[in-house]
Amino acid sequence: MDDALRRSAAHVLVDDVAAPVLSDPARHHLRRVLRLRDGEAVTVTDGAGRWRSCRLSGDGIAPEDDIVVEPPNVEPLTIYVAMPKGDRADWLVQKCTEVGVDRIVAVIAERSVARWSGDRAARPVSRWRRIAEEAAMQARRVRVPELDGPVAATTVLGATAIAEPGGRELEPRDSAVAIGPEGGWSPGELAAASDQVSLGPYVLRVETAAVVAAARMVALRVVRP
Repeated sequence: MDDALRRSAAHVLVDDVAAPVLSDPARHHLRRVLRLRDGEAVTVTDGAGRWRSCRLSGDGIAPEDDIVVEPPNVEPLTIYVAMPKGDRADWLVQKCTEVGVDRIVAVIAERSVARWSGDRAARPVSRWRRIAEEAAMQARRVRVPELDGPVAATTVLGATAIAEPGGRELEPRDSAVAIGPEGGWSPGELAAASDQVSLGPYVLRVETAAVVAAARMVALRVVRP
């Protein structure tokens, strides 16, 4: 992470880093919640890899340095997951974003507890995108992860390793892991999976398994040559 991002008093999303304008919620957060004053360093990003350093000035922000462009990862890291219900799914999205995954895809497995279709599917995905944006700002990320789905598990298992006790250890070549529902993968889904990886010796909740998989993949990506 660039030192300017790490040292900034806050990191906010804007529509255009070339001419950054604070939204009303962002202005309220900086001024009323964080109580930042004029002249304090703030970094802004469009969430798609472009960012720059600015200074708070009046009701807005004044650009201070040139725009920096962070290229996308050559091998994006993806978590496919049979989402749990309610705020457990929100927590999963928040923490996987903070850890550093590039994409989170909700899948519908045979034993999924939470199922959506049509308009019902759009609402939680929209909420997760907002949560990912907030988490990206907290973590000083300049790329907000993609939130997709829900898709049928069978459409991804043929090319994705699933988390399953007794599987092999995660390796640097792994760029995606699929996390099953609370009831586990069905026999048919186990047979359809291209590979199996282990996340440790214990039975994990769905959201815990997703974060463990995310953290391990990010750590392995960091040490890649």
